[in-house]
Amino acid sequence: MAVRRLTYEQIADDIAARIASGEYPPHERLPSTRELADLYSVSPGTIAKVQIVLRTRGLTYGVPGGGVYVEGPES
Repeated sequence: MAVRRLTYEQIADDIAARIASGEYPPHERLPSTRELADLYSVSPGTIAKVQIVLRTRGLTYGVPGGGVYVEGPES
């Protein structure tokens, strides 16, 4: 039986659940694109789509040259 790969939407939902649970707390850097690609057994291009979805949902923000971070409550 073939292993079914997760879609980028499913990966985004999983990371969103991890954010909601506090596994990835506000203002913490998410794992790198390569680390997430390895974790989910997908290509870095798939993770790039995941990052767009998370940013569109307002869950993350990028720091040029510094990675992707979890949004925090408004101060």
